[in-house]
Amino acid sequence: MAEGERHSLPDSSEDSPPATQNFIIPKKEIHTVPDMGKWKRSQAYADYIGFILTLNEGVKGKKLTFEYTVSEAIEKLVALLNTLDRWIDETPPVDQPSRFGNKAYRTWYAKLDEEAENLVATVVPTHLAAAVPEVAVYLKEAVGNSTRIDYGTGHEAAFAAFLCCLCKIGVLRVDDQIAIVFKVFNRYLEVMRKLQKTYRMEPAGSQGVWGLDDFQFLPFIWGSSQLIDHPYLEPRHFVDEKAVNENHKDYMFLECILFITEMKTGPFAEHSNQLWNISAVPSWSKVNQGLIRMYKAECLEKFPVIQHFKFGSLLPIHPVTSC
Repeated sequence: MAEGERHSLPDSSEDSPPATQNFIIPKKEIHTVPDMGKWKRSQAYADYIGFILTLNEGVKGKKLTFEYTVSEAIEKLVALLNTLDRWIDETPPVDQPSRFGNKAYRTWYAKLDEEAENLVATVVPTHLAAAVPEVAVYLKEAVGNSTRIDYGTGHEAAFAAFLCCLCKIGVLRVDDQIAIVFKVFNRYLEVMRKLQKTYRMEPAGSQGVWGLDDFQFLPFIWGSSQLIDHPYLEPRHFVDEKAVNENHKDYMFLECILFITEMKTGPFAEHSNQLWNISAVPSWSKVNQGLIRMYKAECLEKFPVIQHFKFGSLLPIHPVTSC
């Protein structure tokens, strides 16, 4: 299945889409549970999952410290994320009675809401300026909900959709695959962790210990792919503090585990039961395949997550058109 789906990243030789394309502001299309069928048959779903699997293949067996090319577009995306990070420093938490959901997050978010199109315009070349309002919607959806002051896998999916859209308009290319995960997505994770810590954001729709993680999913998929065929690190090692401390700078999966252990107290098996179970899987390739299945079932096929997803001209709701 994965083989046929790897068509999301344009080759460097491919031209950008014609400037005549009609870009539209993405909107919600999944209003009731029966609408989920439309999503699973949609071009958006095929392109989104194809994008995730392409990147999964691209980072297989590679450390974060692996040498890869960094294009100008990648540098600009990192600069965009650095701006979001700086705004957190400029918007300290406010004193309030409730411990979670610091209202200063709303101030931070309002700034992003106002500046999103300007930020995206720094990444998108002028001949594609018409795409900016459409692409910027996914950036605004990618950082949490300003009403509930929460963050979860649906927001993470919006960031992946944002990157997928940049691939579809030719801003990101096939040569950027590794940098998309290791440089851009990794920086995004750092900024999201800082948001979660600074404003004490609630997990969106957390399933408690039965979820994989309160906030993220994709770094576990791509992080397990990085560890496939590792000479000595096995899935059982990620619950070993020493192995995590020594290797987290090389592997996203272990960086996620480190963050969980910093944020949660008590035995790992209790606060992260699903991950604890995964540590018993014999190989990283089996972990990776299992996580992809779980991501589809627990995130992409769950109405509470997908009802918030937005569809436009780049990730359309219409059924898959055969290439």
